[in-house]
Amino acid sequence: MVKEPLIDLEELTKKFPAAAEYLIQIFITNRDYGIVKNSVIAARLGVSKPAVTQAMNRLKKYNLIEQDLYGAIRLSAIGRVTASRFLKRHYLIEHLLIRTLDYHWVKSDVEASRLQAAISDEFAYFLFDKLGRPDTCPHGNPFPNSEREAEILSAPRLSMASEGDRLVIIRITEEGEAADGLLQFCYENALKPGRKMLVNNSGSGSVEVELEGEKKLLVPAAYAEFICCAAGHE
Repeated sequence: MVKEPLIDLEELTKKFPAAAEYLIQIFITNRDYGIVKNSVIAARLGVSKPAVTQAMNRLKKYNLIEQDLYGAIRLSAIGRVTASRFLKRHYLIEHLLIRTLDYHWVKSDVEASRLQAAISDEFAYFLFDKLGRPDTCPHGNPFPNSEREAEILSAPRLSMASEGDRLVIIRITEEGEAADGLLQFCYENALKPGRKMLVNNSGSGSVEVELEGEKKLLVPAAYAEFICCAAGHE
């Protein structure tokens, strides 16, 4: 089977500057929820539905997606590869900003979105090696096709926890990263991957947790939905 040649990301970005953002959003929405529709992409990116329709038509011309009229959006084989390349760049830039440059954990996602289409594959490979071949972004989301991708994606949400559960944070979902105020809340309370906590109670409005060695904290239900955890040690 002959592989299709990789798309020149720099050339694609020159012709369609927003391609990276749309492809990444389609990829991560499909990865977390399976079905991707125009209305979801519009909400994620804060654009109008007509703008998304126009963007999908452009992506179809580049054979990056498939979509029936007003139906679910599906990445083509080359579209999935292209989205993965952009997303890996995004994650690597976040690592560079946070780990090497000590940039703010909250602001790194926005800056990475601005830079993800600007670096070369050669520099991305260099960063990957230089940064120790990470398999998640700093917020815990897995690199496409990493060994732990399925395991990380299957981690349940904090909103599903029960009283007495001992948990360790696995990731803040990509959708959560975009939620107003969530990353700042997590930053201020050190709710990052690897943090252990005990669930005291879980109600309709919030989840009360006791952080390892520290205070009790009320996590709003709207935030708990995007914080994924695994069972922690006793």
